[in-house]
Amino acid sequence: MQARKKYVLLGLCACCWLLLFYWGGGVQVRLLKLLGQQRGDVVRPWPDWTDRVLLPGYAQLEELQTGPGSAESPRQRHQAWTGIYKDSRCRMETCFDFTRCRRRGRDGFRVYVYPSEKGERGSESYRKILTSIGESRYYTTDPREACLFVLGIDTLDRDQLSGQFVPNLDDRIKGYPLWNEGRNHLIFNLYSGTWPNYTEDLGFNIGQAILAKASLNTEHFRPGFDVSIPLFSKDHPQKGGERGWLVRNTVPPRRKYLLMFKGKRYLTGIGSDTRNALHHIHNGKDIVSLTTCRHGKDWEKHKDARCDHDNLEYERFDYQELLHNSTFCLVPRGRRLGSFRFLESLQAACIPVLLSNGWELPFSDVIQWNQAVIEGDERLLLQVPSTVHAVGNERVLALRQRTQMLWDAYFSSVDKIVLTTLEIIKDRVFSHVSRNKYMWNSLPGGLLVLPEYSTHLAHFPFYYLSLGVSPGQEFTAIIHAVSPLVSQSQPIMKLLQVVSKSKYCSQIIILWNSEKPPPHRSKWPPMPVPLTVTDGRRKTSSRFLPNVAIETEAVLSLDEDTVLLTSEVNFAFLVWVSFPERIVGYPPRSHFWDPVKNAWGYTSKWTNEYSIVLTGAAFYHRYYHYLFSHYLPPSLRALVDRTSNCEDILMNFLVSAVTHLPPIKVAQRKQYKELPSPQGTKMSAPWANPEHFTQRQECVNSFASWFGYMPLVHSQFRLDPLLFKDQVSVLRKKYKDLERA
Repeated sequence: MQARKKYVLLGLCACCWLLLFYWGGGVQVRLLKLLGQQRGDVVRPWPDWTDRVLLPGYAQLEELQTGPGSAESPRQRHQAWTGIYKDSRCRMETCFDFTRCRRRGRDGFRVYVYPSEKGERGSESYRKILTSIGESRYYTTDPREACLFVLGIDTLDRDQLSGQFVPNLDDRIKGYPLWNEGRNHLIFNLYSGTWPNYTEDLGFNIGQAILAKASLNTEHFRPGFDVSIPLFSKDHPQKGGERGWLVRNTVPPRRKYLLMFKGKRYLTGIGSDTRNALHHIHNGKDIVSLTTCRHGKDWEKHKDARCDHDNLEYERFDYQELLHNSTFCLVPRGRRLGSFRFLESLQAACIPVLLSNGWELPFSDVIQWNQAVIEGDERLLLQVPSTVHAVGNERVLALRQRTQMLWDAYFSSVDKIVLTTLEIIKDRVFSHVSRNKYMWNSLPGGLLVLPEYSTHLAHFPFYYLSLGVSPGQEFTAIIHAVSPLVSQSQPIMKLLQVVSKSKYCSQIIILWNSEKPPPHRSKWPPMPVPLTVTDGRRKTSSRFLPNVAIETEAVLSLDEDTVLLTSEVNFAFLVWVSFPERIVGYPPRSHFWDPVKNAWGYTSKWTNEYSIVLTGAAFYHRYYHYLFSHYLPPSLRALVDRTSNCEDILMNFLVSAVTHLPPIKVAQRKQYKELPSPQGTKMSAPWANPEHFTQRQECVNSFASWFGYMPLVHSQFRLDPLLFKDQVSVLRKKYKDLERA
């Protein structure tokens, strides 16, 4: 009985609640509708607890990527994307023909560029990209050899309102007989979409082509297939580029301003939410965040109450001065996810603080960006100041140093951006012979580490220090012989005896480049180490070709007329063991800038400063043989062979470009003389030819032109043996022979 009463009571309570809701909440809603109709407002029903209106301080990712004037929803954008990129699930295994690349083994990675149609003019940036490919070691003019194809049609700017927009791409591309639905094709793009949504619509179907694109969204990025590239301006240099701004001994690591931004503010449209909020963190002291409305034709029509004040504050600060004196630089999204500020910050060693949700960072497959940038969240802008304040000095210095490494290695020129793109794709094609993350993210950078040589870090000289290993304790001597052997008293005979007596010498290789055939082994003197004579094919550059006979890490390069003592050889080798990534040797030379001729000059005068150590008597790592032959273009090696000159200068250029350091000169006896030619030969010393010096001047300028900058570094550093020329007993000196005239 009591249980029945309980159930009746509960039923009555439920009915009361329903009546209250109907007469209370329903009447309220009707009254609100009535009032809203009188005011002309639209009344929303009461929000659910998950409604974004309840959290006005937090914007959703879709809102940040869709401007106030955009009527397109994320679902509509996704449908538009999949309609254009029908092969959005492409991977190398499904949309790439590996057989085209593996026909010639490791040399099968060749890139073909379609010829441009008559009368068609592409943008300056696209011409730079095609030039970089055409001058690379991967370029081929034969499409049958190609592994990868690049369009001759400019695809960089796909904004329909742009003057660089190329229409009817679908029809034109389908006319290419090798298009094959885009398979094995690479498409470059910097700008996609147009006002007001700026979607990633390219306006044509890329099919199964690899997309190398700036401002890529992670939602549309195809991992392991596409390549995200940086947004760069038309003024970005073709080659070389300016060095980073960080001085090696910069202490303290922090600068005058903690955080800065100076740029456009968008009043409407996509990207306006983030930039409109930047003024909240500006204090004019350690944080400078400046925006201006003064851009575009109709900015005055749309300006708001803050524009005039912002414009005045904007003019108070110089952008370059802020870049040079700021520790952190804000890099908010623009109309698209990428921004020119990104590369500008990297070069300036101003740590980028990214505010661009969903941006797939450039070369994200290989670069560990957490070591160089701070990734913020557009929805949490007000937390950025406290975040950067909390970064310690050691971390600040490490981040700034990494920005410089990445800038110099991959972003300072169009050449490096294009070659990095190609190398990433090549590593995917030949994944069994590819670089690891450490190679990409440490000096000298992935472009100068050729995995065909080795995939083991310990085989490269510039990793010894970080790995805590030392090179081997033996060397291979390579003697460049150009004179026929007519007498047992020729300088090469004495040189063989001197070098073979070194306790560090493992073997001697004579590179025979004489017009006459090499003499029989019995003509050479007996010696305690193996002697090999190889054919140099009468090419000057052959002295730096990879040789399977070289089993040691150290190589001693010698001219046939070099005059040395065994103690000199031993001392130079021990110095090289301490600096295995550099050239260590004796005869120095230098370069200089001639303002009258507006060109580089070359001098052999003995001064306190040098930038070149001649390889007629020098130690270096054998890896540089491989780099000389496979990294440098054939045109430079052809110049060396044509003139029979400058190979030593070119090797110095290469090693200094890798290390950003000068060679090392060691103590020597000053008794080198220009020896007469052996009797019975018509050969004369090269320096006796008046054209020899002129050719070397021209070589310096040709090499600097190819590198895009002058990699040679001056030095006044010389290493002498302990107690060298000190006024002490000779018995206390290990290398006493070096002081004898």
